[in-house]
Amino acid sequence: MLALLAVRVNQLVTLHDLVDELWPDDPPRSAVPNVRTYAANLRRGLDSAGDGRLRIVREPGGYRLVADEELIDVHRLGARWRRGGELMRAGKPAQVVAELSDVVDAGPAQLLAGLPLGPALTAHREASEQERQSALELLAEAYLSLGRAELAVPLLREHAVRQRLRERAQALLMRALIETGDASGALAVYHAARDALTEQLGLPPGEELEHLRVAATDARRNPPEAARKAERSQAQTNWLPRAGSDLVGREALVDALLREIAEAHDSGPTVRMIDGMAGCGKTTLALHVAARLADAFPDGQLFIDLRGHARQTRIRPAAALDILLRQLGVPAGRIPARFADRLETWRQELTGRRVVMVLDNAGDSAQVEPLLPTHGPAAVLVTSRRRLLALTERPPVSLAVLTESEALELLGTLIGRRRVAADPEGARRLVNFCGCLPLAVRLAGTRLAHRPDWRVSELVERLSRRPMFLPGLRAEARSVAEAFAESYEPLAVAAKRVFRSFGLVAGNHLDSAMVAALTDLPLPQTADLLDELVDRHLVEEPSPGRYRLHDLMRRYATELARREELGTSERSAVRGLLDHVLHSVVRASAVVEDGRLIAAQLRLGAPLRPDLLDGRAIGDLDWLEHQRLNLDGFVRQAAQEGHEAMAWRLARASWRFCYTRGYYDDITATHEIGLTAARRSGDQHAIALMHNYLASACVRTGSYREASAHLHAVVSIRTALGDAEGAQRARVNLGVVHWLTGRLQQSLEANRSALRSDVSDTTPVLPNLGLTLRYLGRYDESTAVHRLHLYVARVRGDLFHMSNALGHLGGVRYRLGQNLQAERLLRASLALRDRTGSDFARAETLSDLAGTCRQLGRYQDALRHHEAAIDAATVSGERHVQAEARNELALTLRATGRRKESAAMFQEALTISTRIAHPYEQGRALCGLAEHLEHDRPAEARRYRQRALAIFERMGAPERHELRRRLAEPPSTPA
Repeated sequence: MLALLAVRVNQLVTLHDLVDELWPDDPPRSAVPNVRTYAANLRRGLDSAGDGRLRIVREPGGYRLVADEELIDVHRLGARWRRGGELMRAGKPAQVVAELSDVVDAGPAQLLAGLPLGPALTAHREASEQERQSALELLAEAYLSLGRAELAVPLLREHAVRQRLRERAQALLMRALIETGDASGALAVYHAARDALTEQLGLPPGEELEHLRVAATDARRNPPEAARKAERSQAQTNWLPRAGSDLVGREALVDALLREIAEAHDSGPTVRMIDGMAGCGKTTLALHVAARLADAFPDGQLFIDLRGHARQTRIRPAAALDILLRQLGVPAGRIPARFADRLETWRQELTGRRVVMVLDNAGDSAQVEPLLPTHGPAAVLVTSRRRLLALTERPPVSLAVLTESEALELLGTLIGRRRVAADPEGARRLVNFCGCLPLAVRLAGTRLAHRPDWRVSELVERLSRRPMFLPGLRAEARSVAEAFAESYEPLAVAAKRVFRSFGLVAGNHLDSAMVAALTDLPLPQTADLLDELVDRHLVEEPSPGRYRLHDLMRRYATELARREELGTSERSAVRGLLDHVLHSVVRASAVVEDGRLIAAQLRLGAPLRPDLLDGRAIGDLDWLEHQRLNLDGFVRQAAQEGHEAMAWRLARASWRFCYTRGYYDDITATHEIGLTAARRSGDQHAIALMHNYLASACVRTGSYREASAHLHAVVSIRTALGDAEGAQRARVNLGVVHWLTGRLQQSLEANRSALRSDVSDTTPVLPNLGLTLRYLGRYDESTAVHRLHLYVARVRGDLFHMSNALGHLGGVRYRLGQNLQAERLLRASLALRDRTGSDFARAETLSDLAGTCRQLGRYQDALRHHEAAIDAATVSGERHVQAEARNELALTLRATGRRKESAAMFQEALTISTRIAHPYEQGRALCGLAEHLEHDRPAEARRYRQRALAIFERMGAPERHELRRRLAEPPSTPA
């Protein structure tokens, strides 16, 4: 009890909180009298100490420990730790050392170790430990900034051993060891961290640790460069794939490109085109140039494969902008949904940044043009198989094949110069047979490298006996065809089947289970065959367990599949893959989906290959993230090849994942295809589903009119099907659109109608009804509905809906000015969200908590919660909440006398709410701005109030009454 009072020193701790802490699971009937007895004993004990510095005061509803926070270790040390962070952000590492050096180890390893703790103290203990670890790392970083790495090493060693999964600790220790000359020790730290991350989390080390590993490896060879390597590893944002070291015959081109970019460096963006046939080394050249430019463009090295020549998996400009913005570090919630807004954000983010980017495999100018910067010091390298003359006035760099001597040099780097010298005629014949095309030379050279006993002439003889492939490139690609055929023909029947399977599908990468589904082979055999294909360089493995084909290899596999797979077997193979992917998506989405709902909607049968799902983890959202672009391609292929039921089911199965991650473009694209497929099949149930989830994307992106049209279609279809409950669910969703567009009475009727219809599940209806009543100012009715929602959720044991109901009840209390009750409810809601890992409506709850703190006069707490609310709304992408959170922050800023900042925040809220046509927050922002204009520009303030009144009158919102009163007052005269 004393511990809870101490960590909340000078704050009221309610009897309810004390009972929950002392008896979290099963409090006795005498819990409250027991607490009062304990408090009396504690008061007597503290009073007997005689110094009066610690006093327990009984107050209505609970107890308060009155004391100087400096007497409480957790507060005293926490304040010092936080001051250290502020000093570091201000660029004062020496002051950080002075602030933290005597206290960073003073904190207990574990607060109240050995005591049985309830939920509140457990959370405090964890937070205190996290703060202490962050402070320790901050002190170590300060030592490194001051060039005192030798002081950072002992500070970090034990900490890094105890926190193997804390990558920041491992990175700091690696930096310190590199700077003290212990590169081998730094590599040992890397390997230990990699093993821990792989074994415990199934994740590879992050980019920072990988950069430091490279720096440590280089430092062993060249110690004086170590410190600069470590610092550079911290500063770069490098998304470039590793460029091969065997660039041959392109040195003059590299030098020319570097010179041209350097000359144009300060005159605006530089765009250089690199074109040529497939396999001539365009990407390799671009990556080498980009890597050489990294120091001159330190703000980012970006890379994207546009897949411009793969029709089904081609990256659209909107999706490409999404990827590039994320590479720049822009949070998902800040990436606009509309293409024009996304383009504007991209160009703003590039302003002032020195960035080099590689746009690889462009299909045409239209795909590339939106991605190009319009100003600023950026360098762009675009590769394409086609000449794209519209992108720049400079002529493109058109790569030709290598000369014979260059091709021989490349072959020598692959198989060794001695082998080339031992059979010069065979080597000459081989490179000419390959047409001196880099890809062909590499394929042939790799084949020889894996057969050290072969003479070069032996491979030439084998290649000369093989037929051509890719009839469309018959004249230009004979050597590549023979190289591919030579790699393919020796394979066993099963291995050939696996290779050809890649030519059947639209996905740009497959895992072993997918390939097993395609080929109907056992999974262990499939994995072994894939390993063989990787060893033969027919298949690439860009990351463990993920396989893909180079573009030319894919074309080769496609032609083989068309020639050797019969139509029926091809259709069966594709169906097997789509079935496996569909069941895998459902399994991976289980932690974010309502299992009963998705089962009723998809109506799935048993999987064709249940054995392949055994290794697919339930709730594996990372797998879904990796498969995101594949899913779009699979939906398209399913629709195009007559698997209509698979098309709409795949779209629906991936909806929840895309919705929670903010991939609204993906939802729109896949569900529009699914809608077309459903219409083609005549499945009215599927048509209604696609309309419903298209509406969800429209709502989140502010396209309320389109959302309404989709939902009205759902109502019509469900009614025609006799599905009354489905029609009512659609009407409830329409109620959300009505509320967001200010039609509160229609929203009210939609929700009440759903309840009158005796729907089987009221949990989605009650919160919407309660919120509508709240915005109408009918707080007693709103409270009753939210209490009912809480009761239903508790009976069902549904923590998600319990947290929502608590938050909504707290929101009503806040608006009634019942601040202590509001705070308790809102904090309980946030605690449940933390417990369940749900971020749904977190931003709204934080915003209401901030407003409650404002009304309690705790302005610093309010500002902290406002900042958290805006961050949460940005990440979630809920733009109406972004407007609400800014309106609330503006009120707090005005209350603290920061009127200029308050006016700016109201203006931001008005801009956002106007853009998405959200009238309620428009009206609030107009009222707020009117208050700021009242003194200096009363006429303009009156116009703002009149606009707000018109909005609130249409809505029936209670704010209209105060506005009428204000407008009835005689206008004031400017001073």
